[in-house]
Amino acid sequence: MVTPQTAPRPAHRIVFANEKGGTGKSTTAVHVAVALAYLGARVTALDLDPRQRTTHRYIENRLATLERRRITLPTPGCEVFRGDTPEELLGTIGRLEQTCDFLIIDNPGRDDPIARAAAESADTLVTPMNDSFVDFDLIGQVDSETFKVKKLSFFAELIWEARMKRSRATIDGNRPEMDWVVVRNRTGHVEARNMARIEQALTEMSKRVGFRVTQGLSERVIYRELFPSGLTLLDKGHLGELGTSHLIARQELRALLKSLNLPEFARPQASLELA
Repeated sequence: MVTPQTAPRPAHRIVFANEKGGTGKSTTAVHVAVALAYLGARVTALDLDPRQRTTHRYIENRLATLERRRITLPTPGCEVFRGDTPEELLGTIGRLEQTCDFLIIDNPGRDDPIARAAAESADTLVTPMNDSFVDFDLIGQVDSETFKVKKLSFFAELIWEARMKRSRATIDGNRPEMDWVVVRNRTGHVEARNMARIEQALTEMSKRVGFRVTQGLSERVIYRELFPSGLTLLDKGHLGELGTSHLIARQELRALLKSLNLPEFARPQASLELA
């Protein structure tokens, strides 16, 4: 855990990036954003998909629920990026990060120059994936017989080069080195042998590319049910009676947030021990 700094600094950029859909990227991004807001951090989310804008819609639904129920809950700010160039994106990031502690960037599920620029600008890059070799293909290819890693993907090479460039940079010395975290979001029907093969491949790839692997969120109906209201698992007291699976899901979220090793911020109430 990084010691809090007294001097003003730009926001810590957390970029959620995966070119494949259906990995729980936006759901994870929103829950991390709300969790940090609960800790007293100033959080802004930037949605880079102006067509689907899933993160922005989630926050819109949340604000509508708060107004309808006349309640107040920690809520991150949110903006949709509608620019056309990486330069415009970097300008928007520079503007937003001056007024928050954490800037959450939700990349679109595709590869384009704007998505690349966002990933390359990350302080913490989070790549959610399901436990399947379809999702692993985003990072690297494996041999069909031995399941050994054969080659890096374009995405992995891009992030490798971005991390090397960041580590050599001297002009922008106030930014930390990029921490790449691959988050394994568990699906409900993954056989043990397949999970073991994926874990072996991830371990091998992490040594070559330098990312960390941590456990994420399990596939649960509750996440889909919460979207229309914009509520999260952290909004206890407003969700009705929670079952055991929901309590376990909240514990998964706490563990994920802690494993991201995010810097502390200048708030006396800051703690990773969420209630």
